[in-house]
Amino acid sequence: MNESTVPHTVLFPDLFDKPVVATFDQAHASSDGGAVLLKAADRRLGVTAGIAACLTDTRTADKIAHSLSALVAQRVFGIACGYPDGNDADRLADDPIQKLLLDRDPITGRPLASQPTISRFENGVSRTALYRVGRELAACVIARHQQRLHGRARVITIDLDPTDDPTHGAQQLTFFNGHYDTWCYLPVLAFLTFNDEVEQYLCAAVLRPGNVPATAGARGLLRRLLALLRLAFPQARFLVRLDGGYATPEMLDFLDAEPRLDYVVAMAENAVLTRLAEAAMIQARQLSDASGQTEHVYLDAEYAAKSWRGHLRRIVIKAEVVRLAGREPRDNARFVITTLRQTPRFVYTRVYCARGDIENRIKELHQDLAIGRTSCTKFWANQLRVLLTAAAYILLQEVRLRAARTRWARAQVATLRLRLLKLGVSVVTSVRRMVLHLPLSAPDRATWCRIACQLGARPG
Repeated sequence: MNESTVPHTVLFPDLFDKPVVATFDQAHASSDGGAVLLKAADRRLGVTAGIAACLTDTRTADKIAHSLSALVAQRVFGIACGYPDGNDADRLADDPIQKLLLDRDPITGRPLASQPTISRFENGVSRTALYRVGRELAACVIARHQQRLHGRARVITIDLDPTDDPTHGAQQLTFFNGHYDTWCYLPVLAFLTFNDEVEQYLCAAVLRPGNVPATAGARGLLRRLLALLRLAFPQARFLVRLDGGYATPEMLDFLDAEPRLDYVVAMAENAVLTRLAEAAMIQARQLSDASGQTEHVYLDAEYAAKSWRGHLRRIVIKAEVVRLAGREPRDNARFVITTLRQTPRFVYTRVYCARGDIENRIKELHQDLAIGRTSCTKFWANQLRVLLTAAAYILLQEVRLRAARTRWARAQVATLRLRLLKLGVSVVTSVRRMVLHLPLSAPDRATWCRIACQLGARPG
């Protein structure tokens, strides 16, 4: 059976003590009743309007049915609601809440753009426009937190992390990557952390070919972010955390030249570093033999690789012996280059290891928002998809921020969507107002109302 032949009414004759009829006949209902929170968040941040302002409409004016701002908003809100594929546009064309999010009448308003229109839009954005969109997203995130923190931040941490985006077609610039053992793109994501807060805020997402080194474009991205951050937070110090793929002489020289900036950068093991760690490894083995458990020893040393042209830098060393049940003990030495002066244990465990939470943010982007849905043939169309997904994530992070001091303050994006956005709703309009009839039995209605009030609603 295909979609046109599947019945829209079904009967359960003996499932309960009475026959049950289930029929899809509510024309003015939606399963995304809570998504008005996204619209309220976007009104505060100006994300979709900012993206649309970066684009140039080259279409013939008298043939335009959907403005660029409407197309941007449709894609961003759709992705946030769990509809990442352009094909979803046809199924959502008459959804009253999706129309309401685009400022259309939920009952009589024009249908949303179709899948072909969405595809033409995604493939029609130029490279220069995409650069402007990326800069606008970063500026939007930074402006939001400048307003929230009143321009005062003690330390701002910048994390860059590449992630693999496996491809399964003939997309432009997809290449085989030996590290990930797949054909892929290799986007880099940038996150900001303010002071000692636990949330990392996405501020940049740059799609790259699958065979580029980790450092490709990283210095330019950091330079642009630092310029924007210094304008917004003139008194702040900065901390940059990077994994081992970024430990190149050019990157380290760049970081050393930046004022009021410290860094922690992982470095791959080599023969010299192994010798520096040997005494600590012997001590860790002795401790592990005595305790029968995994043990760590931390120390630091001055080190200069040949490619550093005699520039000595501080290396923090973690000498670890890993013991797992049923396995032989295993040496595990780790090395971090840093300008911080705290103890080696503090630098490694409290500063560098804290970047591990970035993996949770990246998992949200992949698993909950499908940032890897880069199935367009053109590379720049896929870059636009990545940026629109980043915009959707920024809105969901704003909703999560407004959920502070509630049970969902640290919830994953999928949970936020399930508990706060996926609410059945019946839409009723009149001359004076529109009413969204949400379920009285919704388990999180108090949290939903609290977040709505935080985003500008009033008790009604």
